[in-house]
Amino acid sequence: MPGDGPKAAPTRKPRRPPRPRHVPQRTCVGCRQNRPKRELVRVVRTPEGHVEVDPTGKKSGRGAYLCARRSCWDLGLNKGHLEHVLKTTISPEDRAGLEAFVATLPAEPEPPAARAGTRRPKVSAKSAGEGSGASGA
Repeated sequence: MPGDGPKAAPTRKPRRPPRPRHVPQRTCVGCRQNRPKRELVRVVRTPEGHVEVDPTGKKSGRGAYLCARRSCWDLGLNKGHLEHVLKTTISPEDRAGLEAFVATLPAEPEPPAARAGTRRPKVSAKSAGEGSGASGA
């Protein structure tokens, strides 16, 4: 009889690729950019009212996040962004502790936009051989 031959293997559904892992995002208080939480430094207002750096990210209290860049920390500390987000005034002792942490951050490289204007345009061999561009007479 037709159809009594070997049976075809059952078809399987194609496997889906694994779902990408959820990465928590936080906003930097200084530059207002969304970044992965692990790239940012948490500053916390403790229940006692002190403001300190939270390297583990697990201290209890109201937290705010800053990039590990001095420019963001300058904005956060000097412009009052950090005080506004933490809803408190930072005491001189706490400010000294935060500024000591800022001193440990690496110096920032010069922004690329500032360096872009210092380069001279490339001169191709063809245009360099033509001289000053004036017609020879």
